Amino acid sequence: MATRDLVQLEAAAVDPPQRLLLGPGPSPTHPRVTRALGAPVLGHLDPAYVAIMDRVQAMLRAAFRTTNRVTLALPGTGTAGMECGVANLLEEGETVVVCIAGYFGGRIAEMAERYGARVLRIEAPWGEAIDAEAVRALVRSAGRVKLVAIVQGETSTGVLQPVEEIARIAHELGALIMVDAVTSFCTSPLDVDAWGLDYVYSCSQKGLSCPPGLAPVTVSERAMAAIRSRATPVRSWYLDLTLLEKYWGPERQYHHTAPASMVYGLHEGLRVVLEEGLEERWSRHARHARAFWAACNALGLDLLVDEPLRLAPLTTVRVPDGIDEARVRRELLEQFGIEIGSGLGPLRGRVWRIGLMGYGSTAENVLLITAALASALRSQGARPDTGAALRAAAEVLSS
Repeated sequence: MATRDLVQLEAAAVDPPQRLLLGPGPSPTHPRVTRALGAPVLGHLDPAYVAIMDRVQAMLRAAFRTTNRVTLALPGTGTAGMECGVANLLEEGETVVVCIAGYFGGRIAEMAERYGARVLRIEAPWGEAIDAEAVRALVRSAGRVKLVAIVQGETSTGVLQPVEEIARIAHELGALIMVDAVTSFCTSPLDVDAWGLDYVYSCSQKGLSCPPGLAPVTVSERAMAAIRSRATPVRSWYLDLTLLEKYWGPERQYHHTAPASMVYGLHEGLRVVLEEGLEERWSRHARHARAFWAACNALGLDLLVDEPLRLAPLTTVRVPDGIDEARVRRELLEQFGIEIGSGLGPLRGRVWRIGLMGYGSTAENVLLITAALASALRSQGARPDTGAALRAAAEVLSS
């Protein structure tokens, strides 16, 4: 190989900068997870690897608060979990009611249409909650509804939607309920069995503080019975739960080459979650969110979502008049190494999405993003009171 080619290879070596990920995801990877990712790779049917899969399943059940037999980690991101639910639970011509109050509810509807379902939308303005009684009225009037789908923690808006109430309505009217818990899993209250949820999916890179690449899912026996009684096969072979359950179940029937290193990381991430305790973890996220909200108030920043509806791990901050939204994000990245998110859809350019989730939900990060945000605003002529904001956050943190 020519020397020039070797130099080009050297220049192309992977050497990413250190970033503090305080956007809508991914969250900072926990150091214990990073260490687990480096463990020796095993074959996907190696008895030692199968034992790790068994432990992952047991911990996922604990984290989802379920006894569902079909509880596993799909190879893919949270979007794979979304498509898996749509592909398995809906057949062509069947009716689904999709609750849309942001970008990801809209994505569910688009997927369902691509699979040939009859999609009925019930919408709320971005930043507001779905009206449960409006869901009841639509499902009642729609004839035979197979599925109701909703995003619990809408990542585009920072709203925590009323999943428990809507699940109860869905079951009263004979429908299954599918829940997107991509941002809410292990950061906000979620109780699969107590709430009667039929299909719930999440991701590895937010509340679990692992790298992106896996989608934890849990499926009720009621939903699995519906899948097994389909008139047609699941259109997606890779995401067919009747095949995946045989790989994750006692049969260990080969389905795909598992991403062993990612499963190691998920294993360690779940250990961290369960060592802390779910209620304690929910409380930590809520406490740090309240501290950041208090800091924003002291900085003169308005929040998009009314407090009773706010999602703890993700806050949407309105961009003040006269402030260049993208410049603030650029300065945070270049000067402080902090990544935050911009708005999506109709909120593009109007909000920042700031995440304090998983390993990133710490008192130190609350104070750091407060001070860094104040600095970026000051560089554009604003006069935020940084000291007052830090004191406001500290008061919540110490209470």
